[in-house]
Amino acid sequence: MEESSRSALSSAGIFPSGGLQTSRQAEASPGDPNVLAPEEGASGISPEELRPTFGMPKGPAAIRERIVNAAYDLFARRGIRDVGINELITRSGVAKATFYRHFASKDEVVLAFLEQRDRVWTVNAIVGEARRRADTPEEQLLAIFDVFADWFRRTDFEACSFINVLLEMGSTHPLGRASIDYLAKIRGHVKQLADEAGLERTEDFSRSWHILMKGSIISAAEGDVEAARRARQLAGWLIEHHRH
Repeated sequence: MEESSRSALSSAGIFPSGGLQTSRQAEASPGDPNVLAPEEGASGISPEELRPTFGMPKGPAAIRERIVNAAYDLFARRGIRDVGINELITRSGVAKATFYRHFASKDEVVLAFLEQRDRVWTVNAIVGEARRRADTPEEQLLAIFDVFADWFRRTDFEACSFINVLLEMGSTHPLGRASIDYLAKIRGHVKQLADEAGLERTEDFSRSWHILMKGSIISAAEGDVEAARRARQLAGWLIEHHRH
């Protein structure tokens, strides 16, 4: 990746690691990691939503964003079950009542994380960057694996959160089903590029291409930093197979 592109993506906190962090990064508090009752009798606007805090989001919408940003970093790196509500609250720097005002459960935070992951990782860091790197749709398809090659060499490489959550929670769990939906959206981006390239049978193409994407990510998680290069070679053959 060109240094300017890497710098821009990194400074935005979006390429493509879970590095969206809030200003307060305290250690997790002890206690049950997944169950925490809301504060009884809490009502109205919390001090966090009223008190000006230098360098931190302010207002209800920004407080919600702060929680999701803290969750993004934790969930992307460690998965879902390993991160408890206590830690989410501590990392985001909000009171329990404030947390529950925005999210009724941990699953709701995970759904917000997956939504943000789609915007940050799929749309911007992967598909968007591939489109920026190449001129034609075919070249942009192949550039996906060039972006992967840079990603796989990062020390904070954390694999695909949609795959991780699906495997962790299972396909019948609501979070697993949400992950399947987001994986389908990735295929949709691939199909769009294939349609723009004028390839044949683009639905079949996008599914085969996605197998290469997912397989290379798993291989990189195993330690094969050349997985993207190998997948790119196979991808070239796949394009040839689907040309008119």
